[in-house]
Amino acid sequence: MRIYIKNMVSLRCKILVNEELKKLGINDANVELGFVEVEQEISDKQLVLLKNNLYRYGLELIKDKKIALIERVKNVIINMIHNADEQPDINYSSYINKQLNLDYVYLSNLFSEVEGRTIQQFIILHKIEKVKELLMYNEYNLTEISYKLNYSSVAHLSNQFKKVTGYSPSSFKKMNLRRTQMLERI
Repeated sequence: MRIYIKNMVSLRCKILVNEELKKLGINDANVELGFVEVEQEISDKQLVLLKNNLYRYGLELIKDKKIALIERVKNVIINMIHNADEQPDINYSSYINKQLNLDYVYLSNLFSEVEGRTIQQFIILHKIEKVKELLMYNEYNLTEISYKLNYSSVAHLSNQFKKVTGYSPSSFKKMNLRRTQMLERI
């Protein structure tokens, strides 16, 4: 049995879901981002308890197949941007198509219909979040970040960053440095 779960985007979510399943006596579960594969049958009572327990953590069980598919697309993107060591060498549409084995045009149209934004916009938002994270940790310079996230140039990254956040990457970095220094004084 496969159970789809909305907002499941990190390793912590997987651990949480696994713990909640074990509390319900469900031990043989394969927990992945966005869904759980369970060998045994789950009673309606267990399903309601799981739904309520996960809801407290911002996770939701999904029954609608379209929404479940959109969550799979989101999880592929989140995994690709936030959890992979390297970005794929192929374009994003080909990567998503390969990961889900579904037509990208269909996925793209469905995603826009359900989410009210395009897959590309979702990718850009997550890439910018990754840029923010990398800037805050100060491990990489902007050129390295640009290369790491497959931007065509530093200028392209900077323009996209400013369009999404309203700040240039250097302004954002300075702003966070000041905030960190102020917190250290407390």
